[in-house]
Amino acid sequence: MTGWREASGSRQGGDSASAGTPLAVDRNPSMSTIRLGRVQPQAPGHRTVFCNDREANYLAKYKGNAVSTTKYNVATFLPKGLYEQFRRVANLYFLTISCLSFTPVSPVSPITNVIPLSLVLFVSLVKEAFEDWKRLQNDMTINNSSVEILQEQRWESLPWKKLQVGDVVRVRQDGFFPADLLLLASTNPDGVCYTETANLDGETNLKIRKALEKTWDYVTPEKASEFKGEIHCEQPNNSLYTFTGNLILQKQTLPLGPNHILLRGCSLRNTEYIVGTVIFTGHETKVMMNAMNVPSKRSTLERKLDKVIATLFGVLLSMCLIGAIGSAVFVSNKYHYLELWINGDSQQFNPNNRFVVFVLSIFTLITLYSPIIPISLYVSIEMIKFIQSTKFINNDLRMYHSETNTPALARTSNLNEELGQVEYIFSDKTGTLTRNLMEFFKCSISGETYGTGVTEIEIGAAKRNGVDVKEVQKPSHAVREKGFNFDDARLMHGAWRNEPNPEMCKEFFRCLAICHTVLPEGEESPEKLRYQAASPDEAALVTAAKNFGFFFYRRTPTMIYVRESHVEKMGKVQDAAYEILNILEFNSTRKRQSVVCRYGDGRLVLYCKGADTVIYERLASGSEELKKISREQLEQYGEAGLRTLCLAYRDLSPEIYESWNEKFIQAKSSLRDRERKLDEVAELIEKDLTLIGCTAIEDKLQEGVPSCIETLSRAGIKIWVLTGDKLETAINIAYACKLINNDMKQFVISSETDEIRDVENRVSNFLASVLFIGIIQTIQSQVKLFFQGDQVEIAQFIRETVKNDLHKYHEEAQSIIHGSSGQKLSLLIDGKCLMYALDPSLRSTLLSLSLSCSSVVCCRVSPLQKAQVTRLVRKGANKITLSIGDGANDVGMIQAAHVGVGISGLEGMQAVMASDFAIAQFRFLTDLLLVHGRWSYLRLCKVVSYFFYKNLTFTLTQFWYTFHTGYSGQRFYDDWFQSLYNVIFTALPVIIVGLLDKDVSASLSKKYPQLYKEGIDNAYFNWKVVGTLACFSVYQSIIVYNFAVASSTTGLTSAGRMLGLWDISTAAFTCLVITVNLRLLMMCNTVTRWHSISVGGSILAWFIFIFIYAVVFVNKGTYYTIYVLMGTAYFYLMIVLVPIVALLCDFLYQGVQRWFYPRDYQIVQEIHRHEPEAIGAGLLAVGNQLTPEEERRYAFALLPRERSKHTGFAFDSPGYESFFATQQGVTTPQKPWDVIRRASMRQKTKSPRASQS
Repeated sequence: MTGWREASGSRQGGDSASAGTPLAVDRNPSMSTIRLGRVQPQAPGHRTVFCNDREANYLAKYKGNAVSTTKYNVATFLPKGLYEQFRRVANLYFLTISCLSFTPVSPVSPITNVIPLSLVLFVSLVKEAFEDWKRLQNDMTINNSSVEILQEQRWESLPWKKLQVGDVVRVRQDGFFPADLLLLASTNPDGVCYTETANLDGETNLKIRKALEKTWDYVTPEKASEFKGEIHCEQPNNSLYTFTGNLILQKQTLPLGPNHILLRGCSLRNTEYIVGTVIFTGHETKVMMNAMNVPSKRSTLERKLDKVIATLFGVLLSMCLIGAIGSAVFVSNKYHYLELWINGDSQQFNPNNRFVVFVLSIFTLITLYSPIIPISLYVSIEMIKFIQSTKFINNDLRMYHSETNTPALARTSNLNEELGQVEYIFSDKTGTLTRNLMEFFKCSISGETYGTGVTEIEIGAAKRNGVDVKEVQKPSHAVREKGFNFDDARLMHGAWRNEPNPEMCKEFFRCLAICHTVLPEGEESPEKLRYQAASPDEAALVTAAKNFGFFFYRRTPTMIYVRESHVEKMGKVQDAAYEILNILEFNSTRKRQSVVCRYGDGRLVLYCKGADTVIYERLASGSEELKKISREQLEQYGEAGLRTLCLAYRDLSPEIYESWNEKFIQAKSSLRDRERKLDEVAELIEKDLTLIGCTAIEDKLQEGVPSCIETLSRAGIKIWVLTGDKLETAINIAYACKLINNDMKQFVISSETDEIRDVENRVSNFLASVLFIGIIQTIQSQVKLFFQGDQVEIAQFIRETVKNDLHKYHEEAQSIIHGSSGQKLSLLIDGKCLMYALDPSLRSTLLSLSLSCSSVVCCRVSPLQKAQVTRLVRKGANKITLSIGDGANDVGMIQAAHVGVGISGLEGMQAVMASDFAIAQFRFLTDLLLVHGRWSYLRLCKVVSYFFYKNLTFTLTQFWYTFHTGYSGQRFYDDWFQSLYNVIFTALPVIIVGLLDKDVSASLSKKYPQLYKEGIDNAYFNWKVVGTLACFSVYQSIIVYNFAVASSTTGLTSAGRMLGLWDISTAAFTCLVITVNLRLLMMCNTVTRWHSISVGGSILAWFIFIFIYAVVFVNKGTYYTIYVLMGTAYFYLMIVLVPIVALLCDFLYQGVQRWFYPRDYQIVQEIHRHEPEAIGAGLLAVGNQLTPEEERRYAFALLPRERSKHTGFAFDSPGYESFFATQQGVTTPQKPWDVIRRASMRQKTKSPRASQS
């Protein structure tokens, strides 16, 4: 393949063929020259890929396959890294202070401001560099992974980064696809291969991909080198599940869809190897275009912290203004003996220009009072949050699910405290409240219902009505298989042949066995075959068909094979092959799936399954009694909490099918609006259907969901359920979850009322009458106009109904709220009505009504509506929201809320990957919110409040000193005292409090969920708390400063001399360090040895520092000061008396508050004060009730994961358990594969030595 080799030469020497001349490329010396014709510039709407021709593709300037996920490079690291750091207002503030400290007006040494700032920036940049280095290593590993590329009729191994658009590659089993490929051929029959997309969406179910029949033969390198074609396809985009393109091969245009594409990052399974051609490379692949960060979220506490810092800055400016005004007034010629402006070098104290004095004094005092805003605040908070999430939340055994070996996971540490303030929870139903383990439970065929089971919802509904219903015990011979929980002998073992409608039963079973996209895996026997399905519902339906005697066991791109029992006669088993002609796939808009198949005898049938609303719209006229009975049965199934689908079919004549298939092929070959055109073509054939029946699938509630919801409700949290199920199902699930009860006043806004149905039936009744008269062709235009006008009338009628209901229910809700009944309210609304209720003119009424209700259930809602409702409450009500879900349809809702929680369920990991926190079960929300969330909020509030208090106290002592120095800006403390105050002398204790402080234990937090309301009300960090602390700061700073000043006149050294400035400032700083550290202990609810060690260590660190500092720096005023002070009895009296007097008001305030105005947690503390603490050292309460095997599995779940040196993708292998377990101190039994692995590794290392010898 010379064209491949010549590409590099043409790049260096310029374009060998211009875009205006035909391009001839010699493909192979043994072949004649092939002309591809004119190479056209790429149109903006699509791209053209020349397969097996690098030189032709070079003119299009496609991107290479090397990827880079790093944020920086060598040249941009420092400028870009510093830019990122100084985007934070606090860092920019300290940079300004550092710059001011270099000016002559600064009273402090520049080094005292520069070093702390440099230290913070250095740590942040090192962290950034380390993370980017890890990204670079991963990129290098991936880019250097090898792939086999077709080159001169043979496969050559080259790194991924050298791959280019149009190359033909071979990928072997378990290998990863290096780029987005068009599947050409496979070693499996009929060009089929199986892929796993876990790296894209987390789904482990295998997906089938198939090659075009025209390219099946390109398996060997000799045949593949003959492949010459053009691909016209869409431009690169981030849609993982769509693809539009055409392959032009041998003058034929072949449509391409997503089932022909192999995406980068997916892996090949159950296939020896495949051959494909590259379409998108590098950053233009779909997976890389999806590699974007989850929207950045900031907690409410952080936003309030910004306001506090802005307030502190305002206080700083006020203090500076006071000092600057005083300085401008104080300076005078009568103080000439002070020589403040010698030789005119400094204008700061020139009495002849008081405005300059005022301005320069402001800059002087800003640098002097700059510690009022702590530089270590953000670093400390980030450290506390990181440890809280990684060590506490991730390691909590109460949130570990042993069945799936899944611990809780905090995917971000920015929102820990937000978990303690959640007021509204928006929850999906399927897979979140329920288990997402679908079981075929009941069905209806031709109006006859089958299945005798009783669901959990039915038992709960009976209990509400005072009827005690016991679940029917199934006989021992009853069939029970995963996905099949059906009990009715009338359909089992061929007994359906004796039913009144055996032919319809046969159609029902064949529809289940044929109309799906399930993949069979394993041996072709009912006992050993497993089904790989895109959803648990599909697997349950195919499993039901197998148990009814219609065993689907094999699939190819064009055929489905079913082993049918009892069709011809009882006991006879026969294999039937059905040719799949067309598949009209399911999507959220169509809400149905159809298959056109041909029987062995030539019969053409369309099988369709979907939601009852869309199927009923497409049924043929007639059989009204069957439709009515089936609709009633559907409502009964919905009331029992079952998920329903309708099945229908249509016999097609060859003429109708051929005519329709031409339109289908045209739509499928379209490069523009292919999805819309396919939907329009599907409408042409999915009509005049015959109703077969309906299925009912049970999805049981997760363990502990009702008690969890009840506990969260007692905590003041309002829970909304947003689901796609019908209203009856949603209501019964809400009852079963204890979300609503009979004591509540229920407001129902539904589009399924009789009035709305009457209006909607006008169209169908009119059309039916026109058809009956037989004049449809003559008045076709009038019918169309009437139909369009009637649709507008329906929309207006529903909107007015929703508007009236909203206003009526809102007034009724307000009267109940302001009344004395205290009755709780609930709102139930469906998606169609919600669409009108979200209109800007009705939105405020909907929001007000919803906020008045304790619970809200929205049914038949789309993913977009879920996100809209979440955003409505978040922005409209300004309340803290949390969204929880398990599927891709919940991603928008999860990202719209303040906090997103993903369930590690059976619908892939899309929700988890978009979430902030991941848990395995809904019931774990109790621990996540009431324990970890509440503790995190309480701790961080104390941390922020304490930082505010201690820095304001320190700055105020300096401020009082300003009045004794003629407002000159003379510093009271040494530079290093000021710099190390936040970094060393008060740093560690506040971190310990942020990690270990707690008011009540985990068990009491859940026993008294009402304690959580304090977080919702933001009781621990508000302006009242800030104002109270500010008052104590003023009082304590006055006490410390005045005691110190008093000592300057009354205190004498051992030599009988008065204490000087630096003696007094050292004594004052000693008292200040002791006072603020002891004040922190008074704020703690739990005082452990770690609190005592940190506080004592901080005070001790000050004394060690001053002992060394006072001796080493002989040229400073602080030389020998501490030794002079310790030689006086006054100093010892001072460091005991000053903290006591300073903290006396705090002590009295806290005592009065606890005795006369106790908080809720203080009452709980008093109730349980004599109970022994179940855990020690203030660490996280982790209840260990697991078996030894579960403990071992949990330990393995937390072990580090090995990364493949070949692909860069993470994988979990049992072979690494023993090694990592040993490193982590986890005991594990020896595994056979460990011995084999180590033996093979020793053999590999010894072989080179043997060869050398």
